[in-house]
Amino acid sequence: MIRKIFLFVFAAMLSITAIHVDAQTTKAPDPSGVTTGTVADVTSAKPGAPTTAELSDQVGKNKVSINLVWLLITGFLVFFMQAGFALVETGLTRAKNVGHTMTMNLFVYPAGALGFFICGFAIMFGGMGPLSTLGGYDGLNQEVSITLFHHSFGLFGNKGFFMNGIYDVGVLGFFVFQAVFMDAAATIPTGAMAERWKFASFAVSGFIIGGVIYPIYGNWVWGGGWLSQLGVNFGLGHGHLDFAGSSVVHLTGGVLAFVGARMIGARIGKYNKDKTPNAIPGHNIPMAVLGTLILAFGWFGFNSGSTFAGSDLRFSVVAFNTMIASCGGALASTLWIWFVRGTKPDVSMMCNGLLAGLVAITAPCAFVSPAGGLIIGLLSGIIVVEVTLYVEKKLRIDDPVGAIAVHGANGIWGVLALGLFADGTYGDGLNGIKGNVKGLFYGDTGQFIAEFIGAATNLIFIGLAGWAMFKLLDVVIGNRVSADVELYGLDLPEMGIDGYSGVKLDKNAETPLSR
Repeated sequence: MIRKIFLFVFAAMLSITAIHVDAQTTKAPDPSGVTTGTVADVTSAKPGAPTTAELSDQVGKNKVSINLVWLLITGFLVFFMQAGFALVETGLTRAKNVGHTMTMNLFVYPAGALGFFICGFAIMFGGMGPLSTLGGYDGLNQEVSITLFHHSFGLFGNKGFFMNGIYDVGVLGFFVFQAVFMDAAATIPTGAMAERWKFASFAVSGFIIGGVIYPIYGNWVWGGGWLSQLGVNFGLGHGHLDFAGSSVVHLTGGVLAFVGARMIGARIGKYNKDKTPNAIPGHNIPMAVLGTLILAFGWFGFNSGSTFAGSDLRFSVVAFNTMIASCGGALASTLWIWFVRGTKPDVSMMCNGLLAGLVAITAPCAFVSPAGGLIIGLLSGIIVVEVTLYVEKKLRIDDPVGAIAVHGANGIWGVLALGLFADGTYGDGLNGIKGNVKGLFYGDTGQFIAEFIGAATNLIFIGLAGWAMFKLLDVVIGNRVSADVELYGLDLPEMGIDGYSGVKLDKNAETPLSR
């Protein structure tokens, strides 16, 4: 019976395939894509016969669409960097703390983004003016300013709390892009303070950073605030420029990491009585390497997306400089630790050198030549090694992942490098200044001064704000876990579950004995 049914179905299928239905079609298939997209696809009152005005509107809408798609796709790449941060930090810390470290990198995203939604976006961008590449919405128009020396100094925005009153496709796309940048800054301290930071204190700090600290400095640079107006007000180049975040994102995170790591103190066993450091190796180098490569991949979105426009072809220059600087940083750090400061090509320093090159090129990536990008990257690789050793041995600050050197020191170098190497081929009209951006080596001393002021302001403001935040958290919640918890590992006491369930760990061997 089954055989008969099978034969019947098979015969029916053959008969159906033999049937030919003649139908009239108005458009032939286009396997090459050459003829797809014609005047018939233009939205118009009379289909297929648009007016000149309707054609112009369609061109404008398409341009904004390209820009918005570009912005969001690159923003999604930046969000994927969070996985990279999590893997790098977890790989460079000990096995008994993997769950805690991973969870900090997970939870910083919602904590920071909700703070950014409630008030951070309004503070940072509430007075920035029209979104020229994303449709021209001009409702972000309330900047709180003071007047000094006959000049206006923008302090913070005042429009868009809870995203209220700015329900616009361009604004919401812009929010997504900027929120993941904020997330990158907020996660940097988690690496420097890993393995001894209370989760509750960390969670509240993420909300404060995303809601207040990061947005205030960000407004001064990217939101129309006073640092961006140093050119208009005082003739200092184009004001403090930071194309994609060497100061706004990375230096901010690096300074918070420095303050937090110094206040919370070193891990048990890190330093001997004579103040010499002991090595506390990370438990999973492959994890750290994979995280580094994920970060490098996402960084193409971080920097290139900061054009805010897929129609701005300068993004290819940005992508090239991003690539070449990261390679230069990795090469220089490897050779420096191998032949100058050590005897082996330390893979963790190799990773941090690559990341240092990326941090350093983030501010100047749109303004420098390929040769300039390579030089910036090479110098960043030396900087990251020297600052890492200085922080550990001279300042005696325990930074398990090298966040202070990677993001802090090279965040400074990145904006100063812009002030040195900007070659005058891009940037006309930025911050209200005519002409392209030129650095000190190309004849504009003022641009370098503006970059220096911006970096110094970050060190002072973020340093004080971070100190106040961590001090308050220490009083109210407490920043550091108990010694017993730290020795046992934070996973079970803090998170309620071991990161490596079913794996027997020699937790005592993971903590060196101080001498």
